[in-house]
Amino acid sequence: MPFPKPFYRWRPHPWHGLDTGSNPPEIVHAYIEITPFDSIKYEVDKATGYIRVDRPQRSSSQPPALYGFIPRTYCGPRVGALSPKAKQGDGDPLDICVVSERPINRVEVILNARVVGCLQVLDGGEADDKIVAVLENDNIWGAARDISDLPDVLVERLRHYFSTYKLVPGQPHNTISVEAILGAEHAQKVVKASMLDYEDEFGG
Repeated sequence: MPFPKPFYRWRPHPWHGLDTGSNPPEIVHAYIEITPFDSIKYEVDKATGYIRVDRPQRSSSQPPALYGFIPRTYCGPRVGALSPKAKQGDGDPLDICVVSERPINRVEVILNARVVGCLQVLDGGEADDKIVAVLENDNIWGAARDISDLPDVLVERLRHYFSTYKLVPGQPHNTISVEAILGAEHAQKVVKASMLDYEDEFGG
């Protein structure tokens, strides 16, 4: 029996070895690192591709949506230029939050997500944007095309979470600020910019 295409003999690195998506910047792949049930911040180790425990969350706040990144993206100069107050991009893959009606309670999953908006986030003066998306073909949220199609309270929870999620003992001041909440058109520009930044940084 022939192997399916593409076939990987070894597990690909989730940042560099997976596709960006079927139709970026509208439909992208999201590699999930954290679920709404996690009180620990998990993060892909950039060298190995395995999930690493980054830190316990200091507050009782938990992510209101699935949280991960878009493969083969990079927050470099182009992403930084789209954020008026940013000195540069943060040098990480582009973060994404995915809203799903049905609970997904495990990490290290890949899903198809429709980009609907963006939280323009600054972290220490660097662009750390959070793409907001919905699970493609979701029975409740699948028809959403813009962040304005989501409930205001959900968007506010996202804003609050990302305003506080990096609070850690010994750091009295928060370096994170949510500068703006922007719609699908801007979010897709950020995705495109991050794909070009990736090509510049790592090659096609």
